[in-house]
Amino acid sequence: DYWDRIKIQQRNWIGKSEGAEIDFKIVGTEEKITVFTTRPDTLFGGTYVVLAPEHQLVEKLLSKVSNTEEVVRYIEQTKRKSEMERTAEEKEKTGVRLDGISATNPATGDSIPVWVADFVLGNYGTGAVFADAHDERDFEFAKKYDIPLKTTLKPQDGSDDSAIRTLSVCFSGKGILYDSGEFSGLKSDEAIPKIGAKYGRLVTTYKLRDWVFSR
Repeated sequence: DYWDRIKIQQRNWIGKSEGAEIDFKIVGTEEKITVFTTRPDTLFGGTYVVLAPEHQLVEKLLSKVSNTEEVVRYIEQTKRKSEMERTAEEKEKTGVRLDGISATNPATGDSIPVWVADFVLGNYGTGAVFADAHDERDFEFAKKYDIPLKTTLKPQDGSDDSAIRTLSVCFSGKGILYDSGEFSGLKSDEAIPKIGAKYGRLVTTYKLRDWVFSR
């Protein structure tokens, strides 16, 4: 008998997410970046990986990057921001590339850059994401920093997708896959569990936090 708004608050607080954990090997090392994603259907379009500033791998990789001072300075700046400031939708996204570090997209075999950005949180999922053209946040970030993007989804209704393919707009909905190997032609809902299982592990995560009840 709770009010609907209370139910919504509680569901968001629990933050149940079904998706996949996928490993991106770091080129030239034994390390790997494990990302959590609810959209493995866009994996073939992944063109960069983003780590949370507090991710343990960042410190491990510092000795291998060529812009150590820039990365350390950015991390220090991030520590002064609250989680709400970092994840606000209207906030301008910021980040810094780990120069000299690249990861391998397991679906395509391509080497892709690794970035550190404050919009990724260390306490959610694995503290790392792969980024592509079909996520508004990733799209905005890539446009700002001139990171190449690749589209791999088109609308299911067959509407004109020329603006999507030319990266004039971001199509973040579920669609039909193309340029996605054996999964091309599948709808997103069909491809999500198949790609997730082939290149990673299907998992369910939660964003549980302390909740205070009073009467």
